[in-house]
Amino acid sequence: MYRILFCCLLGLMLFAGHEVLAGNKVVKESYTVNGVCVQCKQRIEDAAYIKGVKYADWNVDDHSLTVKYDPTKTSANNILQSIARAGHDNDHFKATDEDYNRLPSCCHYRSGIKKH
Repeated sequence: MYRILFCCLLGLMLFAGHEVLAGNKVVKESYTVNGVCVQCKQRIEDAAYIKGVKYADWNVDDHSLTVKYDPTKTSANNILQSIARAGHDNDHFKATDEDYNRLPSCCHYRSGIKKH
């Protein structure tokens, strides 16, 4: 019994802080993505869910996006480019004016006016 408990604890210690997906490490990162409301949240998270992304959550209050993804299937650049194409500026890419202007007017965050 103690041997089983020891093995379980050792396993937890070895893998603490690492998420494993089918033998590959899952990367967890956070980025700043501009937006203003729950419509933006849905759009940003939908754009983040490209192939290889396992989790995406955007916080309306602090504009932080947390993603978990398989680095053998995608990259942070691919995720952030997808979000920019959806109209949302982020840490690495600025949305084109054309993509930004396609957003509903209530979602226009560049004006500096926070609209909920």
